[in-house]
Amino acid sequence: MVEDFIREWSGHYKRRALRENLPRKMMYQTYKEIIKYLLESNTIAIDSKGYVGWIFDKDLYERYAKSPDLRIG
Repeated sequence: MVEDFIREWSGHYKRRALRENLPRKMMYQTYKEIIKYLLESNTIAIDSKGYVGWIFDKDLYERYAKSPDLRIG
């Protein structure tokens, strides 16, 4: 739910406003863990003004994941 909302509203909300506008309410600790995971996995980014944006490109990931040049082992 959080991923879909961020993808749809990328760059429109800061972290707090994003949580307040989610379609369903969730506990703050759960929300904080989801944001932490998405940041660490390079799925989202937060700009210098604090706006949350979706940066994950599925097509680019799949193209590189299938590339034999980038395989290890």
